[in-house]
Amino acid sequence: MTTPVGAAAEWRRFWFLPLIAGLGYATSVLHVYGFTSFIVPISQAFDWSRAQVSSGVTVAALLSGTCSIPVGILVDKFGPRRVGLVGILLMTGSIALLSTASGEKANWIMLWVIVAIGTLCVQATVWTSAVASRFVASRGLAFAITLTGASVAQMIYPVLGAWLIGAYGWRTGIAGMAGIWAAMVFPLVWFLFRGAREDKQPADAPSSTVAIVLTGMTLAEGLRSPSLYKLLAAAGFFSFAIIGTVLHFAPMLTDSGADPIRAGSIAAMIGMFSLIGRLGTGVLLDRFPGHIVGACAFLIPMLACGLLLVDGADSVNQMIAAASLGLTLGAEVDVIAFLAAKHFGLKNFGALYGTMQMALALGTAFGPLAAGAVFDRNGSYEPFLMLTIGMLAASAIALFSMSSPPSEPAKEARVAGAA
Repeated sequence: MTTPVGAAAEWRRFWFLPLIAGLGYATSVLHVYGFTSFIVPISQAFDWSRAQVSSGVTVAALLSGTCSIPVGILVDKFGPRRVGLVGILLMTGSIALLSTASGEKANWIMLWVIVAIGTLCVQATVWTSAVASRFVASRGLAFAITLTGASVAQMIYPVLGAWLIGAYGWRTGIAGMAGIWAAMVFPLVWFLFRGAREDKQPADAPSSTVAIVLTGMTLAEGLRSPSLYKLLAAAGFFSFAIIGTVLHFAPMLTDSGADPIRAGSIAAMIGMFSLIGRLGTGVLLDRFPGHIVGACAFLIPMLACGLLLVDGADSVNQMIAAASLGLTLGAEVDVIAFLAAKHFGLKNFGALYGTMQMALALGTAFGPLAAGAVFDRNGSYEPFLMLTIGMLAASAIALFSMSSPPSEPAKEARVAGAA
């Protein structure tokens, strides 16, 4: 017997799951948002350009992006909990290894190859897969809360990193940040993080038990869908623009005269407003067409770029820029994950969302590298900010052009009395 389950019932049963998934997801951006405070100290320590320092993020994102689909298949087969637990240990351990960097470029690249391996099992696919299996009526808000983990990370990592660097130096700082995060998150995921397919209920479970039948497109059907490629374009263009800008935001401020602590504090505002923006996006996704909500959100960072281009040294402009970046930072993951579930269903969500995770990873790979290269060549980030405006416009157009999702392929059924 198929019965609908309302939003209130979903939250009563699984209110904790998006919160724990959010902490797990925050681990996946440790090498991005956690690294922003370390760019200048490492550049000075090794006498490297900022593009050279940022090249590590590019290596990690490229390698993890190419493996996004296999990771999604792994999640579909073994469940998100096992994959996530392994991922937390690999990710935090690989970040801690960056403290051993010798200053040789080959050594730096190899360390980031290890980081890339660490990123594989903490991708958004892992955390959203479990949440999607528990939430249908309130999926937009549940995704938003899950993905606010990155917003929390953006609030915590720059300030924590700047403090650890000031107190202990960048080597101890980066290892300490990784260790603190692992000690806090791993036990919570171990005890509280489980998706629907990881529930092993006894055969004599009461008839009131509610189970979810995961339905949707096959991988082949999804790969033939025009919606997939529009989502790929939107994800890639937006992540290129937003991650490149956010990762270099603190250096942009220090170049304009702000001291490192102040720059880190303003950069932390991005995370604070990202928390607000993600929750607001989640509520809107549950009430309005997702592709329209996403397209509008993707235009907001244009304000930040415009203000930084007009007068990036003005402290009010810097704070407004941080706020506008934050309101949309991470919206690409919320929107893309939500639309993927709507258009393709959950049967092969891990694999199909993995293709979009690949686009997100490629944007993450090349955005920071491009920003660093532009600065090294021009002594200014202005050309990159102008490029960012164009990329944001392209991503919004890709979403605006999408049609409404089909009802049948993405439908989930809730079956009463199922084990």
